[in-house]
Amino acid sequence: MATSTPTEKLKEEATCAICLSLMNNPVSINCGHSYCRSCVIDFTDNHPLQKWFFCPQCRVRFQMTSLRPNKQLGNLIQAIKEMNEMECKEHRERFHLFCEDEGQLICWRCERAPEHKGHTTVLVEDVWQGYKEKLQEAITNLKQLNDECMNLKELTIKQIDEWKEKIKARKEKIQSDFKNLQSFLREEEKFCLWRLEKEKEETLKRLEYNEDILERKSFELRSYIQNLGEKCQGSPQELLQDVKDTLNRSWDVKLEKPQTLSLEVNTVCNVSELYFDVKKMLRSYQVRVTLDPDTAHPELILSEDRRQVIRGCPQEHLNTSARRFCFFPCVMGCEGFTSGRHYFEVDVGEGTGWDLGVCIESVQRDERMNQKPEFGFWTIRLCKKNGYIALSSPPVSLHLEDKLLVAGVFLDYEAGVVSFYNMTTGSHIFTFPKASFFDTLRPYFQVYQYSPLFLPPPDE
Repeated sequence: MATSTPTEKLKEEATCAICLSLMNNPVSINCGHSYCRSCVIDFTDNHPLQKWFFCPQCRVRFQMTSLRPNKQLGNLIQAIKEMNEMECKEHRERFHLFCEDEGQLICWRCERAPEHKGHTTVLVEDVWQGYKEKLQEAITNLKQLNDECMNLKELTIKQIDEWKEKIKARKEKIQSDFKNLQSFLREEEKFCLWRLEKEKEETLKRLEYNEDILERKSFELRSYIQNLGEKCQGSPQELLQDVKDTLNRSWDVKLEKPQTLSLEVNTVCNVSELYFDVKKMLRSYQVRVTLDPDTAHPELILSEDRRQVIRGCPQEHLNTSARRFCFFPCVMGCEGFTSGRHYFEVDVGEGTGWDLGVCIESVQRDERMNQKPEFGFWTIRLCKKNGYIALSSPPVSLHLEDKLLVAGVFLDYEAGVVSFYNMTTGSHIFTFPKASFFDTLRPYFQVYQYSPLFLPPPDE
């Protein structure tokens, strides 16, 4: 029988008698024998009702409470494992050599074996430092790749968040555009139905008037017929009494036919045109608006064609007019609206502040001026502090997706509606609650420093 090497004897001492493998997390019992902790637990679990157990090797009794970790044996087993890793399993010799051709550790006996004949072999001590440096270079390279990977990951996360935000913003814009379009179409529907009802009432009134005239004429004719019938039924003397005058009067009776009325419905609403081109519909009501110099605040300077206004220094030698705004830098348009639908545009450009809309012709123009609907103003505002605002009661903040460069103002006098549009995108901005107009409405503008306003003519 071959003599066991010291390493093999160590392995025998460190082998668990239960699983016959090197112990894992060794524990000792009362008798001093050691086993794998998991093996002892499995061993006792097979006898769950027992309080005392017997050592598998010496049969000495022990309890589970007597288990103690054997750290020294654990350290020894770890050292044995490390030794195993450095030992040739075939020849039980330590790895002292490195085969460059195979790229593996070998012992001196492996070097002499046929499979390594002619191979380049070197001592481990001579090559380990060089390979360590190569491994460190590989680690550095992999770390750089990992850093690049993490940077790309962060970029991708940002792209995911950015994409989600863009989708969210586009979704909100689509919903807003459809909401605005639906609102616009509802108002357009109301107006079309109102026009249809008005046309119906006007034509019915004329037809009913004709009916009344014809009814009275019919009554008159029936009276003549009855009188002539009674005359025919009388005596010869009664029949001939004033017979010529009676006949003349009967032949003088004429039937005046009422004016023929067309029964063609004139109110037309092209829904598809409204749906696909809001700008085209609005501009079909566009009117030419010019600025009224008699209403302009002294600091406002109007262009010769009265379509542009800027704010400058107070002007002297202006005519005194009760129509002039004297406290706030405002001006009205020359055009007045007392009925119908009207639309005009205001080029606000890159201005940082302005008010625009419509107002009643008779509004206050001094320090008592209050720019709210109940005081005759229907306007929106841009200011540096609060951005876009509708000056309703109370004011409403307006959140525009796109910068407002050209504003569209739409007035439906009979329907009591004032609406505002962003004409760059054709999108609806705001519609004031329905009002009852009773006076002339005129375009209205308040001009801020370095923010000129321009009124493009309809043909532009």
